[in-house]
Amino acid sequence: MPIERPSAVLFACTMNTIRSPMAEAMMKHFHGRQVWVESVGVHKGEADAFAVAAMDEIGMDISRHHPRSFEELEDTSFDLVISLSPEAQHHAVEMTRTMACEVEFWNTFDPSLVEGNRETRMEAYRRVRDELERHILERFPLASARD
Repeated sequence: MPIERPSAVLFACTMNTIRSPMAEAMMKHFHGRQVWVESVGVHKGEADAFAVAAMDEIGMDISRHHPRSFEELEDTSFDLVISLSPEAQHHAVEMTRTMACEVEFWNTFDPSLVEGNRETRMEAYRRVRDELERHILERFPLASARD
């Protein structure tokens, strides 16, 4: 039985600088014509150059992404909130207590915790990017030519 695709999805992580912007960009790339997609963080961080570089490698530009916090959300009419960090999960549950909205938790490693040279750090970002892409395509499969 196919999983029904929501009409509006919010991705949330801790700083809205790496994981949730990556997920937002991929979801928009794969389903942007059918699904409204945004991302936020528990805190508002600064843009992350490694995240921009990792996404650029697969042809997705997040260089213009402006990190936002939950408090800065203008619209909360989401069918689904996908939190990517424990802290974001807590905020998502609190935010949706009075909403008809599903919450999913995709615990995703924070690649900014990896230390080392540029290539070591980039590899961590690539792993997170690829993991998010797998999650998105499993949860929201691309429509077949028959659909």
